Amino acid sequence: MSITTLKGKGRTMKDIKATKTFNASSELLDRNAAVRGDKVAVYCGQEKVTYKSLLKNVNRFANVLEALGVKPTERVMIVLPDSPMFVYAFLGSVKYGAWPVPVNTMLKEDDYQYMLDNSDARVLVTEQDSKAASVRTTQFCYKLLSDHGLESLMDSSSDKANAYPSRRDDIAFWLYSSGSTGRPKGVPHRHIDMIHSADNYGKKVICVSKHDVCFSVSKLFFAYGLGNGLHIPFRHGASTVLLPTPPSPESVVETVAAFKPTIFFGVPTQYNSVLKRMDRSTADSFKSVRVCASAGEALPPEIFRKWKEKTGLEILDGIGSTEALHIFISNMPGDIKPGTSGRIVPGYEVKVVDDSGSEVKEGEAGQLVIRGESVTKGYWQRPEDNDEKFLDGGWFKTGDMYTQENGYFTYQGRGDDMLKVGGIWVSPVEIENVLIQHKAVNEAAVVGREVEGLSKAFGYISLNEGYVDRSGQDGLTDEILKFVSERLPKYKWLRGIYFVEELPKTATGKVQRFRLRK
Repeated sequence: MSITTLKGKGRTMKDIKATKTFNASSELLDRNAAVRGDKVAVYCGQEKVTYKSLLKNVNRFANVLEALGVKPTERVMIVLPDSPMFVYAFLGSVKYGAWPVPVNTMLKEDDYQYMLDNSDARVLVTEQDSKAASVRTTQFCYKLLSDHGLESLMDSSSDKANAYPSRRDDIAFWLYSSGSTGRPKGVPHRHIDMIHSADNYGKKVICVSKHDVCFSVSKLFFAYGLGNGLHIPFRHGASTVLLPTPPSPESVVETVAAFKPTIFFGVPTQYNSVLKRMDRSTADSFKSVRVCASAGEALPPEIFRKWKEKTGLEILDGIGSTEALHIFISNMPGDIKPGTSGRIVPGYEVKVVDDSGSEVKEGEAGQLVIRGESVTKGYWQRPEDNDEKFLDGGWFKTGDMYTQENGYFTYQGRGDDMLKVGGIWVSPVEIENVLIQHKAVNEAAVVGREVEGLSKAFGYISLNEGYVDRSGQDGLTDEILKFVSERLPKYKWLRGIYFVEELPKTATGKVQRFRLRK
C-alpha cells in the first residue's frame, strides 16, 4: 500500500477488488496508524489506546500466535469482556491469518465446551476466573489467560508483523448465531464483509467520520456490537468506547456522561431500561449524541416516542443478523417511520416472499430474504441448515416475517412466532406494541397456544415497579385485557395473560418466544 493511499480517505471497494491480496486487519489499522497515530482509538475506563499503540499490540498478538506454532486458518476462540485485549486478540488473529471466534462471556461451561469442540479451536483466550477457563481442552489447544501470562507473552513479542496474504473472499473470522431458536451455529465471515458493512451502513446511513466517538451497549462478541464498536469506527478513523462490565442502566448513563459519545448503539430492551430510570440529568448526559441506533428486536413505537420526548433524539431502528454481519434494513436520519425497520440499506437487496419463493403483494406478510456482499456463504458444518437457509442466487432466508409498504419494511415476528387465528395471520409484535402502552407493563411477549384445537394468543408480561400487588393480579389482568380489546380487532384479542418476573431472552436482547411456548 502506498503512502499516497494512506494519506487519503482509505481504499474504495473498487480499489480493494483490484488488489490481489487483502487483509481486513491491515485495512482497518495501517492507514489510521500512519495518518492519525496519536489519536485515541479505544477508550476503556481509565485506559486510552492510540491507533499507533493499537497497531503495535495487534502485531504483538499475531507474533504470539506464530511463536505458539498456530497455523493460518486455525481457530482462536475469544471469551473476553469488551476491552483493548479483545481488540488485540481479534485483529491480531485476523492479521496473522488465523480465524478468531468471539463468543458470549455469559454462557455456561457446557456451552463453551460445545463451541470449543465445534470450532476445533487451537487457542482459547479468556480470563482466569471465567467459566470458559474451566473447560476441557485437548493437548493441541493453548489457553491464553489475559490476566495471567498473556500480557507477558505480548510484552516479549515484536511490535512489527507482516499481514497474512489473504484474499478478500477468504474467511477472516467466525461468529456464533445468538441461539434465539436453539443451538448456536458457527457463522464464518470473510475479510471483505467488515468493510462492506462499514462502508454501507456505517457511512451511508449513520455517516460515521473521524470526528465521531462510538459507544455500543451491545458487546463486541455480537455481530451488531462488533460492527458498532470495532470495524465501523476503525474503518472511518473514529474512536470507540468499550464498557467491560455488563451494561446496567446506571453504567450506560455513566459511560455516556464520561466519554460523550456522538453515536450511541443499543437494543430496545436497553433503551427501555434507561428510560425507566431517566431524569433531567440522565437525559442531559445524551447531549453529545447525534445519532441513536437500535437493532436486535423491533423497536416499539412507544419506546421511540418516550426516548424522543425525554432526550430530543430519534432512534434509527433497523434489522441485521449474524449471518449478514450487521444492519441491512434501517430507518435513516430525516427518513424515519416509527414502528418499521425502515428502508433497504445501500449495498443490499431484500424481498418478501411466500413459501414458494414468489414475492407477495405489498402489505402482505411473507418471509424476508436478503442478498449482499457481507452475507455469510453458509454455516460451519451444517449442510441441512445451509440447504434450507441459503437459496439459489445468493439469497439468504432470514427466518423473519415482514410486510413491505411504500419501501418501508415492518417486522411481524419470527416465522414460527406468527399466529394464525381464524385463518388470518396475526403478528405477535403488533399486540405487544399495544401492551407496552399500558402504564403497568414493562415488557411483553405474545405467543400462540392451542385451545380446543384452535390457535389463541396469550400474553406474557413483566410489570413496572409498583404494579405487582395493585388490586391483585386478577384485577390487573382484566384491566390489561380490556386495554387491548379497545385498541385491536377481535381476532387479535388476547385469550389470557401470564405475569412473569422477566422474559427469557438471548444475550442480544431477543425474546425467546419458543421458551414461552413450552
